[in-house]
Amino acid sequence: MDKKSNFVELKKTNKIWAIGSIHSNLKSFTSIKKFLLNNFAAFDKLIFLGNVIGLGNNSKETLSSVIDLRFKLMAKFKLKPESIVFLRGAQEEMFSKLLQLQIAPNPTEIIEWMFDHGVNETIKSYGFSESEVRRIASSGTMNISKWTTNLNKTLQNNLGHTQYFLSLKHAAYSNTKKILFVNRGVDITRPLSAQNDCFWWGFQNFSSIDRPYKTFSRIVRGYESEHLNQKEISKNDIVCTLFKQPLSNNSVLCGIFSENGEILDLFENK
Repeated sequence: MDKKSNFVELKKTNKIWAIGSIHSNLKSFTSIKKFLLNNFAAFDKLIFLGNVIGLGNNSKETLSSVIDLRFKLMAKFKLKPESIVFLRGAQEEMFSKLLQLQIAPNPTEIIEWMFDHGVNETIKSYGFSESEVRRIASSGTMNISKWTTNLNKTLQNNLGHTQYFLSLKHAAYSNTKKILFVNRGVDITRPLSAQNDCFWWGFQNFSSIDRPYKTFSRIVRGYESEHLNQKEISKNDIVCTLFKQPLSNNSVLCGIFSENGEILDLFENK
């Protein structure tokens, strides 16, 4: 998995498949995975739009299934690593910070905030209890360092998991520069290189964008935090949102796009 750049340019592309936030919904992803394995074609590209983990209780298993899909598609079509892209979502961002908890200035407060936002479920899927993590977070830097070392070792014991977190990208785009893929949002007044964490924490009024962002006539994102009207979102000619609230609906939304930004298909797990 490539680690050199925060951005991926998709070259020699037929169709671009994009999968919205999964949030550890293993059952729904399994349905999507089966469909992909049966319909993916040579020169297609695949983008996971972040938040593969978190909130649900199957983070570890879902990530293993995602990695298994990557292996199978790469082997079948002899794909280059950049043909399958993983974007950083808020859940991946928080979990990555958790792996470095020993350098946090206020670990106890950070743990509570992360747990309120679904990271506790990811922790539990790797075999750690919430109470254990809370206790360690307040026990000093040395104990926290021992725990994060243990957590990193646990990741390493699951094939591809460490590499997944090391390979996360900020955004991806077609070589035509017509379609941009992000997790949650982008500030269209700033260049891609100056977005900071807008990609996974979002940007105010992003849903109401009504003009192209530089050369990008289509922006595809994998998460929307507000309970917006899906019909209103679908009317937007610029932003395509592959996610719908509430989280309890257990849906995983996907799309197929051309390199020029056309929507070829939108679907969800059955």
